[in-house]
Order: sequence, then structure tokens, then C-alpha cells
Amino acid sequence: MRDAYVYYRIVPALAAETARCVAALLVAMAPHCTRPPRLMQRCDDPDTWMEIYEGIADWPAFSAALHRCVAETRSAAGVIGGRQLECFCPRDAAR
Repeated sequence: MRDAYVYYRIVPALAAETARCVAALLVAMAPHCTRPPRLMQRCDDPDTWMEIYEGIADWPAFSAALHRCVAETRSAAGVIGGRQLECFCPRDAAR
């Protein structure tokens, strides 16, 4: 299983609209994860957000769905400089 972390900075004036779009994105992506996706913000910078997706069994399917759903929900519209996707797995599974 893999976990995905997507982080980005938002346009502060678009925070409410971006939050609504990201909420729709998390709902759309839930079937690709074993735990409900979450949205967090950086403690010392509330304009930096992170989406967390845990328990991804099929990374290519997840990645394709994420790309499609970001476009459909327009969740990148209020983002500055793009979304950064990172994939992590348990240390012993990475070998």
C-alpha cells in the first residue's frame, strides 16, 4: 500500500472557493483509498495546504483518477505554482 501527499499554496482571497472544490475532490477520490482522504493546512502558514490519501493499492489508477478529478472539480484554480504530488510507502516495502 502507498500513501499520497499533495501540497500547495492557495490564493488567500480564493480560500473558501478552493476549500469547496477540494472537498469535492476528496469525496471523488475516496474510493481509491482505504481511509477517507483528509485536507490539512500548515500550522505556521495557513495558505499552505496538504491533501492526504492513505492506503492506495493501485498507484497508476489513483494517479490517473487524481489528475482527472482535479480537472473536473477545478480544485487547482486557486493554487499558486501548482500541486506537488508525493508518494510514500512503508520503509520495508520500498525495496
